[in-house]
Amino acid sequence: MTNASIRLGSRVVNSESNPYVIAEIGVNHEGSLELAKHLVDLAKSGGADAAKFQTYKAETLASRHSPAYWDTTKEPTLSQFELFKKYDSFGEVEYRALAAHCQEVGIDFVSTPFDDAAVDLLAPLVPFFKVASADLTNTPLLRRVAATTKPIVLSVGASTTEEIDGALVTLRSSGATEIALLHCILNYPTLDENANLRMLKDLAGRYPDCVIGYSDHTVPRPGLPSLVTAWLLGAVILEKHFTHDTSLPGNDHYHAMTADYLRSFRVDTERIRPLLGSSQKTPLPTEEIARANARRSIVVARDLPAGHRIAEDDITYKRPGTGISPLSWDEVVGRTVVCDLAEDHVLLWSDLSD
Repeated sequence: MTNASIRLGSRVVNSESNPYVIAEIGVNHEGSLELAKHLVDLAKSGGADAAKFQTYKAETLASRHSPAYWDTTKEPTLSQFELFKKYDSFGEVEYRALAAHCQEVGIDFVSTPFDDAAVDLLAPLVPFFKVASADLTNTPLLRRVAATTKPIVLSVGASTTEEIDGALVTLRSSGATEIALLHCILNYPTLDENANLRMLKDLAGRYPDCVIGYSDHTVPRPGLPSLVTAWLLGAVILEKHFTHDTSLPGNDHYHAMTADYLRSFRVDTERIRPLLGSSQKTPLPTEEIARANARRSIVVARDLPAGHRIAEDDITYKRPGTGISPLSWDEVVGRTVVCDLAEDHVLLWSDLSD
């Protein structure tokens, strides 16, 4: 478990926090500002802490010869450039409008930048930066983001620990002081058997000065068990693609959550959270009556006269635990009874002499 914390909007998030949920709207607005605002409203109604978009231009993101890496049975576009070109129409006007709308409805506005111009555009609008896994090795972009001194949430999908180490060195040497790492598998979708949520424990152990989270690409189920499991394994920032209709064609709809899925997740985590309690093993005040009455004491097994030296078959152990504990069994054997004791008497130290 890490001891790190990070400020994300109005919240300070650490290992003991309620999960901070990022609804990754991305480009599921498909170029419609009104739909984008509607998705923000839905994300808020479902209980998301942040509504996140993606800020890029196809020309600066991918060459015209960049092949697909997604499930082409769901998204048949074979070129990254062609796909990104479909959804890169938003500019400064739209992002400022979305930031203002998020403020109105009470949800953090976030957008992932994919080039220097996007960093500069977003810096006045976002409370923190989210950096995609694919840019973990993009030194110039990492430096640009870090120079804003805003908190940074970095996905680490498809990366080695050496690459993560290098990214952290770059970010910290360039001005970043608050960093979170999100476990992620870069498969669209991610099969359940590839999710490897136990990697969260490895990240927490390796990077105790970073808050740990999870960016999910599995196909959702009611209650979002992938996110619940990740949270129980220590992920306190949870990101998942978000849509109003999972049946829509395109790469980011079919593995996205809806407001209903998110709402049921929030209900479940609110039920689970009280069960987690303290991480320090110690008896609770509510257990004191059980400690006293359900534990055992040393009890006299037969009538014993004053002056009798106790042998092992003179005593037994029974409830309640208000007398001498069986932990002192060896200390009791061989001691002398100072007064007559009846069978079933709960033995006290005052009943004995050396």
